[in-house]
Amino acid sequence: MKENETITQRQGYKFRLEPKPKHLDHLSQSLGANRFVWNKLLSMNLYRLRNELPILWYPEMAWWITFWKQSEDYAFLRDAPSQSLQQTAKALDRAFLDAFDKKQPNKRLPTKKKLGKNEAGIRYPQGCTLDENNRVIKLPKLGCVKYRFSRKIEGAIKNVTISRKGGEYSVSIQTERELKRPVHPATGDIGLDMGVKRLFTLSSGDHAEPFNFEQLTKKLAQAQRMLSRRVKFSANWHKQKKRINSLNARISNARNDYLHKVSTRISQNHAMIYVEDLKVANMTRSAKGTQDNPGSRVKQKSGLNRAILNQGWGIFINQLTYKQKWRGGDVIAVPPHHTSQTCPCCQHVSKDNRQTQAEFLCVECGYENHADVVGALNILQRGRQILAGTQPQGMRGSPAKCPVR
Repeated sequence: MKENETITQRQGYKFRLEPKPKHLDHLSQSLGANRFVWNKLLSMNLYRLRNELPILWYPEMAWWITFWKQSEDYAFLRDAPSQSLQQTAKALDRAFLDAFDKKQPNKRLPTKKKLGKNEAGIRYPQGCTLDENNRVIKLPKLGCVKYRFSRKIEGAIKNVTISRKGGEYSVSIQTERELKRPVHPATGDIGLDMGVKRLFTLSSGDHAEPFNFEQLTKKLAQAQRMLSRRVKFSANWHKQKKRINSLNARISNARNDYLHKVSTRISQNHAMIYVEDLKVANMTRSAKGTQDNPGSRVKQKSGLNRAILNQGWGIFINQLTYKQKWRGGDVIAVPPHHTSQTCPCCQHVSKDNRQTQAEFLCVECGYENHADVVGALNILQRGRQILAGTQPQGMRGSPAKCPVR
């Protein structure tokens, strides 16, 4: 590494937006316009796919947006920021590119945006200015809006995105700046094993319990039962729907806050982190099967899938990855097979080594430890072998680094 070498770093800052009543109508209409453009263009492309016709890409999408804005039927699109509609078309273009990318087997065709759920945000690639002293951000066609200032923004603003979740508006600001290439303050490495009973276990023996949001999930279940007794699309139904959206947002925010805290602690103390290369989408696939070939133990598998998804394994690994990159460390993914059945002392592999969820006892040499700690130790050994350039026994293929997403 060259002395005083610099890198370009992009970083996102997210704040709660505090729009006045006069801003709410414009924000709601702009979100609706973006949602309309996404769904309209998506329907056109899906129709073309069904009829084996070439699909629309961004240049054609941009032409259709201009055409709709000039028509009387879709005149409401003129009130939305034009650049945000173009950014929505670009996002759909990238979604179709990803869907047909053979290197990303878990990708699928994009789906429709729904009101209050996975809405298309309002993105401004330019024309936004920030006044940190008055805690105000100026947006095209909207004017000055206050936001909750919680930390100083560093770097030049590249784009701004307004989103709505649980009835609350947020502003995400992406910046870019030049930095000296970071050097991680720590020098040690660690193996990390993800689990269901424990969120993760480190090869040092430390572990973290899964985030407990039992109270919120009980409230959510109660609210969903109340919704089922409402007349669909009535005023009370819409009110109850807003309560459910708010509860879902609270659960999501609480989970992200917890994952940020534990991932920051691990990243600060270890320069190299080894994790399992888990395919969460495959692991949480339904066991229901088909009518001709029904699955077995469907209820148990459903509970396991729910436990995995509630913990946010993918979010946690992504957080670790970009935080390590910022600090000058790294995250390496290793093959996950037999990590909990392999003895870290004698390397004997047998399912008899692990009789219960928590207990590990090697039938060959008698080594005993917690099963999750054993998994983390094996992950640490495999990670070190990868860095040393030696292929661990029983491995096929070469693992790759966790991608920064």
